[in-house]
Amino acid sequence: MTENQQACSFIFIYGPPGSGKTTIGTALAAALKLDFLDLDAYLEEKTGMSIAEYFQSNGEAAFRELESEALAEVCGRENRQMVLSLGGGTLLQPENRRQVEALGQVICLMASEETLAANLALQEGVRPLLNGDLQERLHLLLKARQSHYDSFPQLTVNGSSVLQVVEKLQNKLGRFLISGMGAGTDVIVKSGILSSVGNCLLAHGLKGPVALVSDEHVAPLYAQKVLDSLTAAGYTASLIVIPAGEAHKTLESVSRLWQEFLAAGLERGSTVVALGGGVLSDLAGFAAATYLRGIPWVVCPTSLLSMADASLGGKTGADLPQGKNLIGAFHAPALVLTDPDCLLTLPQVELINGLGEVVKHGIISEAQLYHRCQSHDWQLDLEGLVRQAVQVKIRVINEDPYEKGRRAVLNLGHTIGHALELVSDFQLRHGEAVAIGLVVETQIAVQLGLAQPELPEDICGTLINLGLPVNIPAGMDLGRVLQVMKRDKKKSAGDVKFALPEKIGAVQYGISVDAHLVEKILIGLQKDSSAD
Repeated sequence: MTENQQACSFIFIYGPPGSGKTTIGTALAAALKLDFLDLDAYLEEKTGMSIAEYFQSNGEAAFRELESEALAEVCGRENRQMVLSLGGGTLLQPENRRQVEALGQVICLMASEETLAANLALQEGVRPLLNGDLQERLHLLLKARQSHYDSFPQLTVNGSSVLQVVEKLQNKLGRFLISGMGAGTDVIVKSGILSSVGNCLLAHGLKGPVALVSDEHVAPLYAQKVLDSLTAAGYTASLIVIPAGEAHKTLESVSRLWQEFLAAGLERGSTVVALGGGVLSDLAGFAAATYLRGIPWVVCPTSLLSMADASLGGKTGADLPQGKNLIGAFHAPALVLTDPDCLLTLPQVELINGLGEVVKHGIISEAQLYHRCQSHDWQLDLEGLVRQAVQVKIRVINEDPYEKGRRAVLNLGHTIGHALELVSDFQLRHGEAVAIGLVVETQIAVQLGLAQPELPEDICGTLINLGLPVNIPAGMDLGRVLQVMKRDKKKSAGDVKFALPEKIGAVQYGISVDAHLVEKILIGLQKDSSAD
């Protein structure tokens, strides 16, 4: 099994006694809706004895042999989508280590000696290797195993709540779950995952025939890799290539996809795989939502914009001449497989375009992500940037899957941005239009007394340093911008509702704004653009 096939398999939680493996493992499994098994508890049930009793009766060597047998038994099960908590010395046996590293991802929980001792003192039962003076025995055990524990990917848990540790674990693993929409959507962010699409579909019980939908820009780069993966996993797969770009996000394109699905023999249980950016996934997802009253689909986003935003949340649709996304449906994908390696072939202008959404996520609820964009650290770790941005959006979606309330904060920058994008005839890219929208809407927030006067300057500086625009293009028809804005799908009871920032990391939503104030700010930003 390759490293990327492991991303769809076991998660092993390891670490010294007292690191919270069972508690954290249970919570992680719940967050990802996976089965959980504690190997020590499994052994106790199997033998009818506590671990301490078995040690005392049979010795450590016999216990280690039994432990290895039990591990092999559990790892041999058909269901490999699970979280497994290991004993503190399980992987000292080389064969055990080889086995788990071949079957999944191992994370070693670590804490200070003081924290471990405090946790152990609160626990009931006897630890056979820690009998006697707890602190002294623990010190000796950690000293003997330090290099062993250091050889695994680690996560330090000192002073963190269970929720905080679970969020850190998900980020480190690149594994998330969007819940609340049907069975939920597993999201995996892992470099190289495109080579394992077929195995990931198998692991999630998805069936063929498979229609792989891509566009004329992305297909030459990655379609064959995905097709090979699907074929190797036993799927019959057909490639459907459509024109690229927002101008083709139309019902005509959706109709063509329906016809191609029929030609490919897709049935109610078949699967659509969308390989491309946000426009492509919106179209393919909407076609999947409406074909045979809805069939399963999977997203493989290839742009930063899609990875951080469009591929998440189950929104699908197409444009009308009068506005963006005026037709569509909520149809959650079964799986999102995000390969940050795709960003290595992404044109720089499109990488910058995606940063408009990443900055927006930071403003909404993650100041650390916002400051990461300011410091340019994002360039050094694109996978880390994507995982952090994905986690922000999923956190919001899970609170409000169908946009009945808080999920509306994700519209920050979009009420203005969508109108600018459409009026520019899509000469403004989505992330660029959102960047300008962020500036306009932050100025609105200041005028309404929601934000401090220095916030627009802060956000403008961040966007400019990233290469994103902050002014409205000279000559753009502002009257038409206002007209399009009034047709926005976020309108309620005749009013267009805005999400507006209070500060970095906090946004209010559902705010009605006087059209004259919006127009005044638009005019000011267009004048600034002319002056430049």
